[in-house]
Amino acid sequence: MKTSHHPLPFSFLKQRFQAFHQSLSIFQYCRRAIQLVWTTDRHLTIGLAILTIIAGLLPAIVAYLGKLIVDAVVAAAQSGGAAWTALRYLGLEAIAVALLSGSQQGISLCQSLLRVLLGQKVNELILEKALTLDLIHFEDSEFYDKMTRARREASTRPLSLVGRTFGLVKDTLSLVTYGSLLLQFSLWAVLLLMVAGIPAFIAETRFAQAAFRLFRWRAPETREQHYLETLLAREDFAMEVKLYQLGEMLLNRYRAIFQRLYHEDRDLTVRRSVWSYFLSLLNTATFYATYVWIVLEAIAGRISLGELTMYLVVFRQGQSTFSAILTSVGGMYEDCLYLSNLYEFLEEAVPEPTGYATYGPLPGDGLRFEHVSFTYPDTTQPALKDVSFHLRPGEKLAIVGKNGSGKTTLIKLLTRLYTPDSGRILLDGRNIQDWDIDALQRRIGVIFQNFVRYQFTVGENVGVGDVEYFEEEPRWHVATEKGTARSFIEDMPEGFYTRLGRWFRGGRELSGGQWQKIALSRAFMRSSADILVLDEPTSAVDAEAEVEIFNQLRSVTHNQMAILISHRFSTVRMADQIMVLVNGEILEQGTHAELMQRQGHYARLFELQAAGYLS
Repeated sequence: MKTSHHPLPFSFLKQRFQAFHQSLSIFQYCRRAIQLVWTTDRHLTIGLAILTIIAGLLPAIVAYLGKLIVDAVVAAAQSGGAAWTALRYLGLEAIAVALLSGSQQGISLCQSLLRVLLGQKVNELILEKALTLDLIHFEDSEFYDKMTRARREASTRPLSLVGRTFGLVKDTLSLVTYGSLLLQFSLWAVLLLMVAGIPAFIAETRFAQAAFRLFRWRAPETREQHYLETLLAREDFAMEVKLYQLGEMLLNRYRAIFQRLYHEDRDLTVRRSVWSYFLSLLNTATFYATYVWIVLEAIAGRISLGELTMYLVVFRQGQSTFSAILTSVGGMYEDCLYLSNLYEFLEEAVPEPTGYATYGPLPGDGLRFEHVSFTYPDTTQPALKDVSFHLRPGEKLAIVGKNGSGKTTLIKLLTRLYTPDSGRILLDGRNIQDWDIDALQRRIGVIFQNFVRYQFTVGENVGVGDVEYFEEEPRWHVATEKGTARSFIEDMPEGFYTRLGRWFRGGRELSGGQWQKIALSRAFMRSSADILVLDEPTSAVDAEAEVEIFNQLRSVTHNQMAILISHRFSTVRMADQIMVLVNGEILEQGTHAELMQRQGHYARLFELQAAGYLS
């Protein structure tokens, strides 16, 4: 009868080999961690390495000097000789102990200083990486999970890994010296010392893997916890949370997430502690078995009293040192797992900017959208579909449409926060994808509907509109004059140097309309910009202020192109062109008079809004 060979054993061995190889490959982060610490502060790193070597060699020397002291004391007692030899050894041991204590204190000092510097270094790396990422990354929940995993413990793990690496060197040096002393007693004692610590190492490594898996899985829950903290503790959410009495509900949700995470941690911690206890009993049993062996050898007269003392100290410390080595290796493995999160984030692929041009071949041609379409990732409905228009220098274009019709998406494409799926956008006759990104964005001044309310001074809030002239007060005056904010700024106690917001002492809060005028002034800071994009610039101001702002806009932007997004038809009617977007497509386009004459979608909406004012 022919027997068949089942492929399971081979495939199982292959899987185990691949898993082992993957486990070893994770240690590649040791080199990267050392390099990171080295670039943080070379002098501290060198000092840490030297002190580690000293601390690794001295324990065995102390143990050996202890043996010489005991033997010298016994010899002096038996022969009635002088005690100078024992006292000399005692003095040497005191010096060695002082050096050992000093080296250990120096290691702690270096690690403390490096911990602060390295925390700042890693946070800077993460923030620098964030600056290189596209807007699409920040609208992806999986990316936020990746960033959360990178930031958690990222500032401590590199130093921990380097500390364990140096500790491994130190303990290895100590173990070698202990082993050389213990070999004089028995090779089997050395082997027994090493074998007893292996089970604890295997268990610790497995628990480290389990803890890391929990860490990776729970990134979304951790982010939700942080979000709930923000809702409960931030002043910009406090009014609504209190008004709608959301506090208890949000706090209960926060507690529920914590309890779920705590139960997972508790189960793992309990299992880890139980196993650690029973495996420590194995180490204790091994030590006392060896203790009995050494005592019996001393009673039999085969070793001296000094050797008895030395071997007991050496075996005890050697056992602890070998366990520490295995613990360091297990800890290094755990640190490497966490560091993989950091480097996974830092190595996130970012498309290299391809633009190079700083001017177009057709100066004065203005802005053209030619059959532009775009669909957001993970969606099927286009946000823009076959959009075309031409805006010449000095012309004003108003875009109207319901929320979600594609108005803000159009602005994101113009400013190259996104890239069109098809079609092209031209500025001065050149595709904006060929423009140098900095040169392009310097030509555009934008006020977004959800503009940022910086907790800075008034002048700095305006100055962020052009970072090259961030602190130039004369430009603040010009920009706020154009943005109709100058009058209320002059009434403030410290003028342009009044801090805004409530996050810091002495801050002053503004009304919604005043904040909007600050944001509008921010757009005017870019005096070289020939395209102004105003996304709902008057949504928080009254009708009188709205007219003032738009009249000011026309008077100060004779040669500039302006794109105005607004739901107020009293404003958009003053534009040279009006474009109606519906579901990402241009439904109507023309002047106010032309669109009213057609009696289409725009005319119907205008009449509805006008009737609301008259009623």
